[in-house]
Amino acid sequence: MSASVAVYRSIFTEDGFQQAYGSEEDNPGAGPRLRDKLAMRCGCSQRACLHLLRDRVPIVDWLPGYRFRKCILGDTVAGLTVGILHIPQGMAFALLTSVAPVFGLYTSFFPVVLYMIFGTGRHISTGTFAVVSLMTGSVVEQLVPSPLVVNSSSEVSDFEIQRIGVASAVALLSGIMMLCMFGLQLGFLSSYLSEPIVKAFTSAAAFHVTVSQLQSMLGLNLPRYTGTFSLFKTLASMMENLPQTNTTALLISVVCLAVLVPVKEINTRYRQRLRTPIPVEILTVIIATGVSYAFCLDSICDVEIVGHIPAGFPRPRLPAFHTLPQIAGDTVAITLVGYAVSVSLAMIYADKHGYAIHPNQELLAHGISNTLSSFFTCFPSSATLATTNILESSGGFTQLSGLFTSLVVLIVLLLIGPLFHFLPKAVLACINVTSLRQMFLQFQDLPELWRISRIDFMVWVVTWLSVVVLNVDLGLAIGVMFSMLTVICRTQRAGCSVLGRASNTEIYRPVENHSQCYELPGMKILTYNGPIYYGNRSFFREEMSTLLGLTPEKIRSREKARKALETRERHAGVNTVERGVTNASFSLENDFFKSEASGGDVQALLIDCSSVIFVDVAGARLFTQMCIECQKVGVHMYLSNCNKSVLKILASSGLMDHMKPQDIFVTVHDAVTYIQQQKDKHGENTTTVWV
Repeated sequence: MSASVAVYRSIFTEDGFQQAYGSEEDNPGAGPRLRDKLAMRCGCSQRACLHLLRDRVPIVDWLPGYRFRKCILGDTVAGLTVGILHIPQGMAFALLTSVAPVFGLYTSFFPVVLYMIFGTGRHISTGTFAVVSLMTGSVVEQLVPSPLVVNSSSEVSDFEIQRIGVASAVALLSGIMMLCMFGLQLGFLSSYLSEPIVKAFTSAAAFHVTVSQLQSMLGLNLPRYTGTFSLFKTLASMMENLPQTNTTALLISVVCLAVLVPVKEINTRYRQRLRTPIPVEILTVIIATGVSYAFCLDSICDVEIVGHIPAGFPRPRLPAFHTLPQIAGDTVAITLVGYAVSVSLAMIYADKHGYAIHPNQELLAHGISNTLSSFFTCFPSSATLATTNILESSGGFTQLSGLFTSLVVLIVLLLIGPLFHFLPKAVLACINVTSLRQMFLQFQDLPELWRISRIDFMVWVVTWLSVVVLNVDLGLAIGVMFSMLTVICRTQRAGCSVLGRASNTEIYRPVENHSQCYELPGMKILTYNGPIYYGNRSFFREEMSTLLGLTPEKIRSREKARKALETRERHAGVNTVERGVTNASFSLENDFFKSEASGGDVQALLIDCSSVIFVDVAGARLFTQMCIECQKVGVHMYLSNCNKSVLKILASSGLMDHMKPQDIFVTVHDAVTYIQQQKDKHGENTTTVWV
């Protein structure tokens, strides 16, 4: 049984509502003045300094309240597990960056420690990331291409120094960009990389990573192609040199894949039952190193190995500052990708575990990590998909797990690193490929994406094809631009609807979607579901004119008829007295209502602005122009549900020179009731709404 609700109140215009219930202008002193705000922000006190320290160095806030008994075991186990995984992945992703494997270990140590201090993501694991490493490797290959012939070990050393210098310069510039973005509070920029863009980009980049690793898996020594169509150039070169495949390297790759893929599948399917995932990567590295050393695969079978890994802590070294102008464009893309992936992962796990992430603080954390790490021969770092997932599933609670991760990597750097001298590079290539499994599986999201949103599906496909066919950075730019273009197109074609009233209610809905909602005679109620700005003003005007039936010819003919009526009224000297006050204009208006109503034409236009989130100058001028044209044909224009910013722009643009404040109402029903009262020549102070 439905209940009926009767509401009795006065009709509210916007001015009347503001006078009755107040506005900000009525109480200008309610908020703090600008000088007071600046004084509050610039003031220095012990409490303010402590608050700033807790905000900018989160470890100061969460470490004193660390729940030792509850969290220490989970953080320890998760940190050690991730640390073990960092060792093979760090060396493997260093190959993607086109630098020596030891620099991957450095990049798996310094950013982890720094993020633990400055980061807000409790379940985030930072370090080397395949996509960022691949993009950095493209820059390194462009500036320091591989020599055709190497004559001595000193030349090899100089070559490696040049390459890590460029990679460190990319990390430095990326960190500086993030710090600048933090200073400007630009953390919101990550929102422009939507979920379809990020998933399509990482999935397509996985193809680039896989193709780039095939030559190591086959034992081929081929040049690395960069720029547009690099993936197809690499494939073509590989097919040409396929007869030179190293059989031993191929056998090693097949065996490694046969071990890595099933065990990683077990880790994924049974991660709820396994206390810690099976460390198959580090076990594979240890066994492969032992076999390579025992059978001298490097000398007998010409298998390419990792080579010398220096033991000890890395010495500080300046990045290649002279390359900064050359790498600036590529670094922008690397910075945005690294930050977007990091913040997206942080927010996913923050929502899952019920805590907050601060995007601007994440900019500071990753900016400091990349900037300081670049002086210790590290390449760009970010949050990583695989290790973050393992960290959370292994029971990590807080950022303290990063301490145990860094301890594992530090032990390898100081003591164990040289033992990996004979590790075949084919093994690292297999680890790279198998670590991308989650990225390839993102194709499974496409059917659901098609069902939910065809536009987002197109964004995914366009981004994926652009990255695969063209290049990583260019494809990302095309994906972002296409996504923004879809947003612009949707705002341009937002759609204009005619509203009808549900019988015996104050509810108004589009008549094309609700068969039991009816238009009111002599009145047209229109709503536009989007902003009105320079990009869609022509479309909005066209839609309005079509729905009202106001063609230029009709406007001219009705304007002539109205002028003739005014002339006839003026000569006749007819006046209408309303409540003791002479009002000629009201007489003209009502006579025109009568003369036109018989033809079924519109005498009142009401625009519901509830869905108009903003109006620019061009849109505001269009409102004024429409109001003038309506007046020419005897149609009175009213507005309702205008938000504050829209009202302010409309008033500032001069619309109030052609409309009265009494023509702008709080709700659609207020306006409808007022129009009906005017049309019936009697006014009442209350309106009854039955629901």
